[in-house]
Amino acid sequence: MSLRPHIKLLVSAAIVVLAAVSSNLLMATDRPNVVLVITDDQGYPPLARHGHPWIRTPHLDALHDASTRFSRFLVCPTCSPTRSALMTGRHSMRNGVTHTILERERLTLDAVTLPQMLSQAGYKSGIFGKWHLGDEELYQPHRRGFDHAFIHGAGGIGQAYDCSCADVPHNSYFDPVVRMNGSFVKTHGFCTDVFFRAAMDWIDEAAKADAPFFAYIATNAPHGPFLAPDENKKRFLEMGFGDEQAAFYGMIENIDDNVGRLMKLLQEQDLDRNTVVIFMSDNGMTGGGSGKLGTSLGHDSEGKEIMPYNSEMRGLKGSPDEGGVRVPFFVRWDGHWQAGRDIDRIAGDIDVFPTIAAITGAELPAGQVEGRSLLPLLEDAQTSWTDRYFYTHVGRWATGKEPNDFQWKNFSVRNQRFRFVNNTELFDMEADPGQKHNVIEQYPDVVTEIRTAYDAWWKATRPMMVNESAEMSPTRPFHELYQAQLANGGIPEWKP
Repeated sequence: MSLRPHIKLLVSAAIVVLAAVSSNLLMATDRPNVVLVITDDQGYPPLARHGHPWIRTPHLDALHDASTRFSRFLVCPTCSPTRSALMTGRHSMRNGVTHTILERERLTLDAVTLPQMLSQAGYKSGIFGKWHLGDEELYQPHRRGFDHAFIHGAGGIGQAYDCSCADVPHNSYFDPVVRMNGSFVKTHGFCTDVFFRAAMDWIDEAAKADAPFFAYIATNAPHGPFLAPDENKKRFLEMGFGDEQAAFYGMIENIDDNVGRLMKLLQEQDLDRNTVVIFMSDNGMTGGGSGKLGTSLGHDSEGKEIMPYNSEMRGLKGSPDEGGVRVPFFVRWDGHWQAGRDIDRIAGDIDVFPTIAAITGAELPAGQVEGRSLLPLLEDAQTSWTDRYFYTHVGRWATGKEPNDFQWKNFSVRNQRFRFVNNTELFDMEADPGQKHNVIEQYPDVVTEIRTAYDAWWKATRPMMVNESAEMSPTRPFHELYQAQLANGGIPEWKP
């Protein structure tokens, strides 16, 4: 009996197997890395490319020019809510997040997080900076899918409230103590520099592994307190700004410096063509360091009054108006999507999760995601795109109050053309982006349709506000863990 036919069959089978393995390896290596940079309280205006009159952001300008941009990208009015939407692909209140403190900033444990989803697709994930979705142990990022966690506590470095939401006691923007994978380390330098340095070190190591990576760089800057390195404040002080404003804008220019270092690393490591880079902010511009709209910030060297700049929008952080929720959203993937292109379709924080899933080939968790993948628009801005509503509610009612009593207060609903605000105002955002003319009397049918849709959305959302009856934690986990580590060996120096 001749073995030749059997040998041919074995060879053919081997070729098929090798081809399949080769194809799978190709698919794995083709999956891009993802770097998501999100700043805190920056909002849309403070970028030179957005027409800001005095800030200099050359590296963010370069990223802007090399990116596809969504010109009307909408998030939540405050910090934790937006972050929860990024992590789950659904509205913050459907994650139980209705506040930024008082146990109502905790991301429900029932949700599948972005890094958990990506891990199933073979990705490694790291977070650097601000988490703000629960300081109790079960809610911490190293328990929610991140392979590497390098974070401060609470909503800002040094913050502490009468609940679990509290950072390391007496922590500072300079030389902060950071929690790294469950243990505290002492760092050296300005916080934003520290977080970017840690992220870049991790990216450098992750790039050497076989798995693709997701790096989530979440700066606490330019959130107050308004502190910045002297070299970043100097020019603004010389221009006539007060110390707070100089620090606010100095923090943004410091972020810009670090974005430049990040992009240089990606280029030097030959990662830029296989890495999607996303830049955004978490809510509208703060009215703290940036100044109250309509109120002078001081006078320049020529005696001219300096007024806050808000891209001619109404509202700041904490507002349901456009200025409270519109942020930059730059998406860069060299060689894949067109650079320098603006997309005017409204999009938002709930879309980031499904977009990253589509880019990476990760499988969406069943029944969780309400956002849309933006990949069709990234690939073709002229693709057919059905209009939809984005629902905004500031939340933050007093703990113990019934949320239904606040349904029709401090909210807005936005589609491509209109913004409906607080049940009394309707604005044609295409004709009147500054929200100067209330047209509610002119479009009664539009108002009825929006009210009906919002009411249905609220009724479906109310049962998912799982933190409303939560008792206040009697302890501050970061305080307890920090004191315990001090008593059992101390806080080691972090060496990048």
